[in-house]
Amino acid sequence: MTIDETGETVAVVVVTFNRADLLTGMLDGLAALEHRPDAVLVVDNHSSDHTPQVLADEQGRGRLPLQVIRTEENLGGAGGFHLGLRTAYEQGWDRAWLMDDDVVPAPDCLTVLMAQDEDCLTSVREDSHGRLCEKAATRFDLTHPWAIKPKTGMVEDFGTRAAMPERVEVENVAFEGFMVRRTVVEEIGLPDPSYFIFYDDVDFAIRARRSGRRIWAVRDAVLVRQLDFDQQHDLAGWKGFYMYRNLFAVHLRYGENAAVRLKPLLIVLAVLLLAPVRGGRAEAGNVIRAMRAAWGMRSLPPSSVD
Repeated sequence: MTIDETGETVAVVVVTFNRADLLTGMLDGLAALEHRPDAVLVVDNHSSDHTPQVLADEQGRGRLPLQVIRTEENLGGAGGFHLGLRTAYEQGWDRAWLMDDDVVPAPDCLTVLMAQDEDCLTSVREDSHGRLCEKAATRFDLTHPWAIKPKTGMVEDFGTRAAMPERVEVENVAFEGFMVRRTVVEEIGLPDPSYFIFYDDVDFAIRARRSGRRIWAVRDAVLVRQLDFDQQHDLAGWKGFYMYRNLFAVHLRYGENAAVRLKPLLIVLAVLLLAPVRGGRAEAGNVIRAMRAAWGMRSLPPSSVD
């Protein structure tokens, strides 16, 4: 087993769905890591493209300690990371490094992270042109109701990687380069699969911070995103429902005062008033359904992995 200076082991947890060509590049990046991971757990979310063949070919090459977990249905990113992190925890690895199928780590990325004696860390992403594009929030405001978008500051606001300190404290993360120790999972539990997509990573980061942990973005742990960021989803489509629902659920669960917990109702009202000039009936229907569904998600997820 690979042992770093602290004597800790590490498993990489990857969630993939129907992006076999991107997955190939990511696996190449993992195989080129200076610090060899002890396990690579790939959750294939019931892909219908040639992902199974890519994974079978990789297992045949023997470059990585690869384990494939194929689900019987698409669990979404949230369900995939819940399953993958549970598996890493049950196998006894000291740390888990979570990522999507569309990123490629620099060869020394895992080396840099494993040298940090911290419970929660995240890599810092750049795009394929070398530009800083790390969206992890330096401020995620659940205190003021007028912060319609609670992410009020991001790592990428530094402009360049060179302008960053060696470490930057962040208040939320993406499951795209996030590393967590098993001791955190023991205390706060697993990612909440009910989110399906969006905000499952935000929810987990909030729980980790409320347990007393700090989360550090490590400047020199470089992760390259193979796709350009596109966070402008169709709020009248199916993804819009999840974006609204999960944003509301985070506020209902973790809003620090009554005004913040009421903010979802104000957003619903604003969307309905603006519907004639925005997404029309489809977005209005989405936001109403999202509010109803989020109300049923008010309870915190289990803090146990059992």
